[in-house]
Amino acid sequence: MEVSTFFKKIFSSYLLGNIFAMVAVVAVAAIGVSYGLDLYTRHGEKIAIPDVKHKSFADAEHILEKAGLEVVVSDSGYVKSLPPDCILEQTPAAGTIVKSGHVVYLVINSDTPMLTLPDIIDNSSYRSARAKLISMGFKVGEPMYVNGERDWVYGVMCNGKSLSNGQKVSVDDILIIQVGDGMRDANDSVVLDDSYYRYYDDSDPRDSSYINNGEIDHGSSSGAGNKGSSSSNGGTDEFKEIYVPDE
Repeated sequence: MEVSTFFKKIFSSYLLGNIFAMVAVVAVAAIGVSYGLDLYTRHGEKIAIPDVKHKSFADAEHILEKAGLEVVVSDSGYVKSLPPDCILEQTPAAGTIVKSGHVVYLVINSDTPMLTLPDIIDNSSYRSARAKLISMGFKVGEPMYVNGERDWVYGVMCNGKSLSNGQKVSVDDILIIQVGDGMRDANDSVVLDDSYYRYYDDSDPRDSSYINNGEIDHGSSSGAGNKGSSSSNGGTDEFKEIYVPDE
């Protein structure tokens, strides 16, 4: 193939048209991706979080949702001077620049003080747990006894529901401590060690009163004629007298 023919084929209108078409497709795709990312990430969008602290929850929710933000109640607290259902804290703080759809976490004021249950379940005696709860401001009722080690705390109940360590509880609620009664649970296994005792059948003149640390001979007839022995009627036990010579 001659060189002139080769260059004519390279720079033919058909080949150049395909090249320009591919470049155009790539350019359009790049522009579309860039625009789509801006749209997806809300590039350039700025929303200042409104200040809803000390507002009622209903008002705060309305204000935040109107600004394009989502609301989640993350916790509750208690401030006596503020009305119930009042916003105590908000995260992020007021004035923070975010995009629409951002979640704002609120802490609301409860009707009564809420306290955190300390780590007493399966970790404390009844006396210690009761003293700790009362000192923290909890109301403690009569204990509920359950199978288990005596005076060990196995659980805490409130309004018929079991609580867990770290759970928030109202100070107006009465806590019932589940305490071990010292009785063996039906599922516990019992192992008897009878190696201390030796047992004999009926044919042996000795019975189960024979213990490792001594032997009692119950009325053996063969010992009646032994020297220095004494007997009595009625099957009384016989004992051998041991004479120690004087030195």
